Amino acid sequence: MQWLLQEFEDTHKLAEALDRLKISYTWHKVVPFVGDLIPEPVVNDPDAIVMFGSYVLWRYARDKKLNPGVFKLRPFIHETAWHPFLLNGSDAFFVSLSDIPNNLTDDGQDWFFRPVDDSKEVAGGVNSALEIIKLAEKVLSLDKAEIPNGSLRHDTQLMLTKPVRILKEWRLWAVGGKIVTYSLYKEGFRVVYRHEIDDDALAFAQHLVDINPDYSPAYVLDICRTAEGLKMLETNCINAAGFYAADLMKLASKIDELSEI
Repeated sequence: MQWLLQEFEDTHKLAEALDRLKISYTWHKVVPFVGDLIPEPVVNDPDAIVMFGSYVLWRYARDKKLNPGVFKLRPFIHETAWHPFLLNGSDAFFVSLSDIPNNLTDDGQDWFFRPVDDSKEVAGGVNSALEIIKLAEKVLSLDKAEIPNGSLRHDTQLMLTKPVRILKEWRLWAVGGKIVTYSLYKEGFRVVYRHEIDDDALAFAQHLVDINPDYSPAYVLDICRTAEGLKMLETNCINAAGFYAADLMKLASKIDELSEI
């Protein structure tokens, strides 16, 4: 597999793992709003290229027909196999950003909201109804042509759910149908990065992967423990998700092996 890396703190950590595995890679900058790479990579085999960095890399991979390039995901909320396990999945409602001012009431309610698509337009989080309305109004005040790629747009589809108290949150990396590494990243309200996971949480995550085998060859899965048990939070693009305290040697090795399948 030929590895193309965009320079970030996390990709430097990945590069260290690739060095130890004796896997070669090249560094590239992304031209803002255009998506070209500097320097332009010399592609040995377009069917054995993987890219890590910002989510916008998927456009370059698509335009150059690189495979796997970036593992772009279907919206996890549309995956029926996972519906019984989603955190607040049954209470979620969906709305385009343009409809927020007319469909959300400033009643003091807090909401967890995020884009339906794995687009990184805004990070998922808890905000008051008023904060969400103000954000929508700010975006709607802009002409559509003024909004850069990768930002919230008038037609961005959003998911809103009522917040739930979460005890622990883990990120897991699924490659080739198996969980290959994991990291604790939140304990209560504290952000903590430790390479550890409860046994039942690891088994739960593998079950989620098993029941949806055609989702993607590689992706990130976030799960949590609540008072009601283990729940699925979301999926993320493996090429652009933070590594936290993952075992990058295992992750890089398994991704590199995908070129042999």
